[in-house]
Amino acid sequence: MVDQENPGIEKLLELDGYLKLHEREIRRRNTELRNWINKLNQLEGGLEEFTQGYKYFGLHIASDNSLVAREWAPGAQQLYLTGDFNNWQWEATPYKKLPYGKWELTLPANPDGSCPIKHLSEIKVIVRKQDGQLVDRLSPWAKYVVPPPKSLGVNYQQRVWHPPAHEKYTFRHKKPARPRALRIYECHVGIATEELGVGTYKNFADNIVPRIKNLGYNTIQVMAIMEHAYYASFGYQVTSFFAASSRSGTPDELKYMVDKAHEAGLFVLLDVVHSHASKNTQDGLNQFDGTNACYFHDGSRGEHSLWDSRLFNYSEYEVLRFLLSNLRWWHDEYNFDGYRFDGVTSMLYHSRGIGEGFSGDYNEYFGLNVDTEALIYLAIANDFLHKLDPNVITIAEDVSGMPTLCRPTNECGVGFDYRLGMAIPDKWIQLLKTKKDEDWNIGNIVHTLTNRRWKESTVAYAESHDQALVGDKTIAFWLMDKEMYTHMSTMSEPSLIIDRGLALHKMIRLITHALGGEAYLNFMGNEFGHPEWLDFPRIGNNESFHYARRQWHLVDDQILKYRFLNEFDKAMHHTEERFHWLDCLPAYVSWKHEDDKVIAFERNNLLFIFNFHNSKSFTDYRIGVELAGKYKVVLSSDDKEFGGFDRIDKNVEHHTFPEGWAGRRNYMQLYIPSRVAIVLAPQ
Repeated sequence: MVDQENPGIEKLLELDGYLKLHEREIRRRNTELRNWINKLNQLEGGLEEFTQGYKYFGLHIASDNSLVAREWAPGAQQLYLTGDFNNWQWEATPYKKLPYGKWELTLPANPDGSCPIKHLSEIKVIVRKQDGQLVDRLSPWAKYVVPPPKSLGVNYQQRVWHPPAHEKYTFRHKKPARPRALRIYECHVGIATEELGVGTYKNFADNIVPRIKNLGYNTIQVMAIMEHAYYASFGYQVTSFFAASSRSGTPDELKYMVDKAHEAGLFVLLDVVHSHASKNTQDGLNQFDGTNACYFHDGSRGEHSLWDSRLFNYSEYEVLRFLLSNLRWWHDEYNFDGYRFDGVTSMLYHSRGIGEGFSGDYNEYFGLNVDTEALIYLAIANDFLHKLDPNVITIAEDVSGMPTLCRPTNECGVGFDYRLGMAIPDKWIQLLKTKKDEDWNIGNIVHTLTNRRWKESTVAYAESHDQALVGDKTIAFWLMDKEMYTHMSTMSEPSLIIDRGLALHKMIRLITHALGGEAYLNFMGNEFGHPEWLDFPRIGNNESFHYARRQWHLVDDQILKYRFLNEFDKAMHHTEERFHWLDCLPAYVSWKHEDDKVIAFERNNLLFIFNFHNSKSFTDYRIGVELAGKYKVVLSSDDKEFGGFDRIDKNVEHHTFPEGWAGRRNYMQLYIPSRVAIVLAPQ
């Protein structure tokens, strides 16, 4: 008999029987989700209208050039609009109070028919607090904000964005189809330039998109788009949620960038920050109405102690409107194809994940520490987004391993398509920091790469922007360090450190790609072993851009060995595109030998073999394989074009023998050189 209230729960419980112990809580959460969706659908034109709050709130100019502005400020005594248009008379243009904490202002067109507030003119919202004090704010719905001239301090300025119709950008290219399997290029527009400055949307569109496409990635995940007053926050201290970061250009130039990515067939994901907001008041969301609440929880529940930021009140009707409308805004206005939700672990738990070990005990996921209001918000967001656009992809940045996070809402899940495999980069960095590769525990590496929830898709990655930030180093720099300054030229003396570094860099990437998940991610520049670290301009480094850029010349210079890593990355993606190892069942690991340092596994009938031994090569090494027949090497990390020693002959046919080995029905015998990875495909 089908459960009418929770029709998909049986499928969920079938996938993981341990969830049966927590069935009551799972049902309660899903009932809460359905209640919210029903409530939102019964009010104000349903979710369709509710999620387009940006068409009602903020400033809007009608076709006759009259103007209406609306805000939600329940704690304010009075609101005013001021700016260039009224010579900055703070109290000259008051809003009218409406029910439920809303405020409205209308201005007719000028006598000559022009708009009373011009394109690019500056405006502010003035709030009279309950104690009578006047404070200046930017509209939470501002579409365009810019940094001030240095003489005017640091607070961002809201500018009216209403270009003439003939100047507005119109999209020229269709959105690409949802990728079969995600191969994600994580990127930051500002540091995508080689120049000592902030990179532009136009530079990214014209110069970086072709690089990404050529490498074989099919998705870009763009960071730091939502406006943030503090550049060094990497975009994670958002001040204006509806404004595209003006450091890199105008709203229309961002549209051009998304359009060019679509022209190249790239899916475009936005890194969205709904887990917290900047504490800024004059150019942020904090204390917009003059109270400590408004969009956030009051008291300690509304503060993140580590991030020094504000936490949203997800049970507040108007906060839900703001956040859901924000997701729709970036989808409808800028044509983004999906989202990577930042800080999901912080949202899911009252502890914000601080000091939590997350042992995997299910009581951690279904107990009182779970912030159900935030979890329900995420489920509403996923449910609504996937109904709005079935091609939308959502990714959760969650380290806790919350069960049901990546199951559909109709199965009582939270509805994400993927979660980030955050334990994987941590494992690689830990190994590189603390152990020589001859001391690596092979079984532990395999466990980390395969330890994920059944039928909840994972994005695997060896390193992301987190590992490159100042205080840490890229994998390439951990492997090769100062030798990169002197021995990365093909003309320089051979270096054992560089040879080891190149070999392990390729192996780490391939085993993560093939064993670690159902999608793969790489941070911009790391595909070719970008050296050093990331550091944004700040007082501590004399506002230097030296480490806030990408040195593309390193990979473009044919004399340097960076191109070997770049070519391997390209070959890896093109091989996946040909043989489809990501969008299938997880790999079967048949061999993990601690002394030999050899790992072998099969995925989608491909055979992957890794020899991590620092000195031993093996001839006639026996490897078990399920599928009988002839095999050929289709990818070898030892090819000369990848900086290897060409010890693998890819023309040789390898035949299986019909005897069981390592739990497989057949075996073959292979030559496996040290520090080499090979992929074999049946012929």
